[in-house]
Amino acid sequence: MSNKTDRYLPILHLLLILIVIAIPISSHGDVMVIKAAGIVNPVMSEFITKSIDHAIDEGDELLVIELDTPGGLDTSMRSIVQKITGSSVPVAVYVSPTGARAASAGVFITISAHIAAMAPGTNIGAAHPVGVGGKMDKTMAEKAVNDAAAYIKSLAERRGRNAKWAEEAVRKSVSITETEALKLNVIDIVAPDIKALLKETDGRTVETSTGRITLHTKEARITYKEMGLRYKILNLISDPNVAYLLMLLGFYGIFFELTNPGAIFPGVFGAIALILALYSFQTLPVNYAGLLLILFGIILFILEIKVTSFGLLTIGGIISMIIGSLMLFESPMPFFKVSLKVILPAVILTAVFFTLTITLAVRAYRRRPATGSEGLIGLEGEARSDIDKEGMVFVHGEIWRAWSDEPIKKGQKVIVDGVDRLRLKVRPK
Repeated sequence: MSNKTDRYLPILHLLLILIVIAIPISSHGDVMVIKAAGIVNPVMSEFITKSIDHAIDEGDELLVIELDTPGGLDTSMRSIVQKITGSSVPVAVYVSPTGARAASAGVFITISAHIAAMAPGTNIGAAHPVGVGGKMDKTMAEKAVNDAAAYIKSLAERRGRNAKWAEEAVRKSVSITETEALKLNVIDIVAPDIKALLKETDGRTVETSTGRITLHTKEARITYKEMGLRYKILNLISDPNVAYLLMLLGFYGIFFELTNPGAIFPGVFGAIALILALYSFQTLPVNYAGLLLILFGIILFILEIKVTSFGLLTIGGIISMIIGSLMLFESPMPFFKVSLKVILPAVILTAVFFTLTITLAVRAYRRRPATGSEGLIGLEGEARSDIDKEGMVFVHGEIWRAWSDEPIKKGQKVIVDGVDRLRLKVRPK
């Protein structure tokens, strides 16, 4: 019996060796690639943090963030950085494609990555903090700069990158190309595409929240994860121009519903637009003085119909709306402002909309009734008999009983002054 067992031992040893060899090969996970382009805002922050969680759950080898941003909100940037530094899966930030940039908040995100890479023809820098909600006084500006400089230095030192340059990017707003960044040890790799990047990262050892990991990315399978429809919609409405238009459309819808009760659709549409606009305002530096000026401009358009101002109220409304629109999002950063190309057409259309709508409503209210007993008042007719107190008249194609306070001869033209049931009060024309 033992001889038979000994006969199979070499085969068992061979199987064990094959299993041991196969285990490290199969343990190499996929590489997930996501694109983060645009302003660093709560939407981008949520997308990146959820993607990191997904990469951890899937046991991916590496998560690559293709970054192209002019900057954005400090709170959103810090949320992304905290997620990257606390990730058990290595994260590579790849400034791509050619022409892309990692500016302002993007510098912090790139510096915090386990692997920092850039494509040819890209740049990084200009990380000086700016007061999103308006100008900061000297003391607050100094505090913000010192805080940002200390933060980015700690990130650079943690990753073994050039902390001196990182501090200058904050204090002096310096910006450099990808070749300069590689030479100054700001980034680790310059790669023309994802495949070249993975070839360069293969065999590198990085420090994650759970310890040191050696990457095996050369032959890894690449999976691309796109922003879902929800993220795309939220990202779209976070744009200042879109938020501004949603606010105006909300005003239009609510106003139309109030002037035409029961229409339903304008009210529902206006309410949805206003809710979406309010969501956008949470991510934008709203100046409520600007918002009040816009509302005041709309009130002036409405008053123009009821007050004879010879156009002065309309001019005041246009001026108020333009100033309010320019003030609505107060920030020195251009991507947090409403474009003048959007403001001017919107203000003109708003003025025309309210002027036409209210004018038509007032005209309809003042128009003489065309049907019913009220429709007979003011009509011209003819006496079909002598009217001495009472008689008969022909009005609106019918014979009516009539009375008058003064005598009227047969055949004489009459005007209807009133209606009492089926009798008309008339007077001579």
